[in-house]
Amino acid sequence: MKNIAVIGSGTMGNGIAHTFAQFGYAVNLIDINADALQKAIDTISKNLDRQVAKGTITELDKQNTLDNLTTHTSLKDAVADVDLVIEAATENIELKLKIFKDLDIYTKPETILASNTSSISITKIAAATNRGDKVIGMHFMNPVPIMKLVEVIRGYATNDITTNIVMELAKKLDKVPVEVNDYPGFVANRILMPMINEAIYSLYEGVAGVYEIDTVMKLGMAHPMGPLQLADFIGLDVCLAILNVLHQGFGNPKYAPCPLLVNMVTAGKKGVKSGEGFYDYSNGVKDAEVAAKFTPNP
Repeated sequence: MKNIAVIGSGTMGNGIAHTFAQFGYAVNLIDINADALQKAIDTISKNLDRQVAKGTITELDKQNTLDNLTTHTSLKDAVADVDLVIEAATENIELKLKIFKDLDIYTKPETILASNTSSISITKIAAATNRGDKVIGMHFMNPVPIMKLVEVIRGYATNDITTNIVMELAKKLDKVPVEVNDYPGFVANRILMPMINEAIYSLYEGVAGVYEIDTVMKLGMAHPMGPLQLADFIGLDVCLAILNVLHQGFGNPKYAPCPLLVNMVTAGKKGVKSGEGFYDYSNGVKDAEVAAKFTPNP
């Protein structure tokens, strides 16, 4: 398995492409937007520069990684001869179903089809294909080149061969794969998102401010980042989408998203990506925590 396709050139897509390319895989990075693809390559190059500066890779390693990357705007052409496709498009079920339906047509019968979805049912995605045994979840963590965990999600029809191949592949990327079953939110987000939602409720109900809530969790619970700041980094729109999947999937009101989160996303306040969320990123990410001390509760 040496030829990989990654669909979507956003934060997760370019991180996944970066990681595979750095480990010697030929990667076709696919996006309908050519400008987004160029931005992704620029991001990967800058991230590689940081690794060079830290001494973890050489200039030759950087060049080899970039040489392993090819960008495409045509899905059909880019996936025809690959061994594995990893979909990292927006967390939209209809979009993912369309992509997998097309992949089932355009790829070789033996190609494994994986999704980086953080919460959407792999079983439902697989149902859009005629190869449910070869459809699997491969949920990387952000930032992909650094974070070790990969949630490997078995759909209802995913077979042992597919699962074992993907588990071993993750290990070859110097990751730690964890096999989980296909239920809303899997493990990571089923536990993380209710915590983030409760932190937002604590702010919404006036229990404490942004800085105070995050400081309690960092210093009291040894979290490297507070839940509100983490939500900003994930993207408040993504958090809302995952909570909606959990709420709809389980039918349990404990997963209902906080009204404050809904309002912020509706107003376009999506966190780091929009320049403002629970923190103000207008002066950069590093100054955001200081800014939060002087920002009134939303």
